[in-house]
Amino acid sequence: MITAVILAGGTGVRMNSKTKPKQFLSLHGRPIIIHTLEHFQRHPLVDNIAIVCVSGWEEELKQEISKNLITKVKWVVSGGDTVQLSTYNALKAVYEECESPEDTIAIVHDGVRPLIDQKLITDNINMVKSHGSSITVSYATETICAADDQGMITKVEDRNKARIGKAPQCFYLDELMEAHLKAQREGINWMIDSSSLMNYYGKELYTVLGSTYNVKITSPADYFIFRALFEAEENSQIFGL
Repeated sequence: MITAVILAGGTGVRMNSKTKPKQFLSLHGRPIIIHTLEHFQRHPLVDNIAIVCVSGWEEELKQEISKNLITKVKWVVSGGDTVQLSTYNALKAVYEECESPEDTIAIVHDGVRPLIDQKLITDNINMVKSHGSSITVSYATETICAADDQGMITKVEDRNKARIGKAPQCFYLDELMEAHLKAQREGINWMIDSSSLMNYYGKELYTVLGSTYNVKITSPADYFIFRALFEAEENSQIFGL
C-alpha cells in the first residue's frame, strides 16, 4: 500500500493572513491544499491519503475535499504542537488500520507545496522501493554556510555537493513509526521533517532531484511565485507557449 501523508496543520504566521490559514488561501477558486491533494489523487500508485489539519478547520477541509472530488482521503486528523507531532498523528491513524506496515510506503508531503508533478511522486516511490528511503532535493544555487551562535561562519559547504532538502519524503511506514515512537520515549519532539528524524537515528537517506520551483508557500512572496508559475503552466497548455 502507498499512503500520502499531507501536513496541513500549520497556522501560517509568516503568511500574515488575518482570515484563514495559508493552506486555505485560494487560487482560481480552489484552496492551496486542494491543488496539492490533486497530484496524489491523480497518481495511479497512491492508494489513500491522510491529512493533518489545523485545529478548528477540519470541517472546512472535509467540505473542500468533497466539493473537489478528492476521493482518496481516508483520514483527517488534527495537528500537534510541532511538525513532528503532527506527522506522528497522521502516521498513527494509518498505522492502526494497516495490515502490513512493513510493506506500506508513507509519502510525507507539505500541504502548501503544490508545485510537484506525477514524475516526482513516481521517482520517490521507486527510490524508496530500491533503497528504503527517498528525500526530494534541489541543487543549491547559492553558497551554504554553517555559523555559530555569535554569527561567525564555521564552515562553507561545497556548493557542487550541497542540496536543499524538500518534500515529498518517503519511508516504509513501520520504520518511520519506530523512529517517531523512539523519539517520543526520549523526549524529542522538535525535528523539522521526516528526513531529520530518520537521519538522527542513523537511517541512510537517498535523494531524488526535484525542481527548484517546488516551493513551500510560507510567505506572501511564495504565494505570488506559486500564482505566477501556475498561470504560466496553464498558459503553456492553452496557447502552446
